[in-house]
Amino acid sequence: VQLQASGGGLVQPGGSLRLSCAASGFTLGYYTMSWFRQAPGKEREWVSCRRGSDGTTYIADSVKGRFTMSRDNAKNTVYLQMNSLKPEDTAVYYCAAASRRHIILSRLRDGTEYDYWGQGTQVTVSS
Repeated sequence: VQLQASGGGLVQPGGSLRLSCAASGFTLGYYTMSWFRQAPGKEREWVSCRRGSDGTTYIADSVKGRFTMSRDNAKNTVYLQMNSLKPEDTAVYYCAAASRRHIILSRLRDGTEYDYWGQGTQVTVSS
C-alpha cells in the first residue's frame, strides 16, 4: 500500500502546478483523500479534501479560488491544481487517505484520521 506524490517544483509567483497522488495497493475512490502542506518552521496545514462517499470537496480559505482538488478513479490518482501561486504557498505537499466514513471535517483537517500518507513533494514559489 502506497501513496506516491509528485508534480512539485520551482515556479514563479503567479504560475501554476498540478500535483498528483497515485495510490497503489488500494482503491482510493473509496477513501477520503486530502492534501496537506508544511512550510519550513511551520505546523502542518490542511489544504483540501474530497470525501470518498459522495465526492464532496472542501478547500482551505488560504487557497480558495486558486487551488482545486480532483480525482481520476480510472488512474487511481487524485490531483491538486494550483494556480496563481504565491511565495507563501512554498511548502512540502503531502497527500493522505482515510478509510473511515463520516469523519467530521475538523478531524479531517487535523490529520489524525488518516491511514496512509504520501512521501511529500516540494513546491517552491519564487522569482
